[in-house]
Amino acid sequence: MHVAKLDIQFVFPDNLSAMEEDSNRLRVNPKSVERIIKSDRTRAVILNAALEFVWSRPFREMSISSLMATTDISRSAFYQYFEDIHQLMKELLDMLSEDIFTAASPWISGVGDPVGLIHESLGGLVEVCYRRGPFLRAISDAATTDERFEKDWSEFLCAFDGAACAIIEADQQQGLIASFEPRPVAFALNRLDAYTMIEAFGSHPRDEPEPIREALVRIWVSTLYGSEWVEKGSSNLLRK
Repeated sequence: MHVAKLDIQFVFPDNLSAMEEDSNRLRVNPKSVERIIKSDRTRAVILNAALEFVWSRPFREMSISSLMATTDISRSAFYQYFEDIHQLMKELLDMLSEDIFTAASPWISGVGDPVGLIHESLGGLVEVCYRRGPFLRAISDAATTDERFEKDWSEFLCAFDGAACAIIEADQQQGLIASFEPRPVAFALNRLDAYTMIEAFGSHPRDEPEPIREALVRIWVSTLYGSEWVEKGSSNLLRK
């Protein structure tokens, strides 16, 4: 039997009461026209349950038993889709990574004014992390005690380091950014983003997103393109 490919989207609600009212935040949308089979729905329920769990409880309390107890699915059904909690969370982290790269794509791959592109990318990034902060905190917390999660978290961050480093180098070649070693700067900016947003959005009550966006934009723009563009939201620079 052919299994339709899943396009699973997940969205964190703005508050716990909204979370309790919405039992279908993970939507299974097959990319083929074939009928969604039961296993697709079951997998989505488990993924959604993990997201809801870390929204309301510390990750250290998650076990297969405690997770499946929040669903109407048997504990044994978990093993039809995932080997363990690590594999489940790794799949969710991969999904989140795709969403973050999409949010960052204006600056990573766009042309035109790089200052305006940074504003756009950081706005999207803050929006994603505001909704998914508890999951980011869960993974970063797990990385401190589990070597597998530590590796996953490191690879997640390093992927963005590589992308940022490549763009800084390219903009340096066009004379848009001053000459300096790009990799440590990319590392510092990305870690600043990650840990700022985990601290701001990873637990209740969350900080307001706009001041966080403004702070990150100020740091990125002044570090890369010059403090004269910080207050303006755009520049006369042109990336080709």
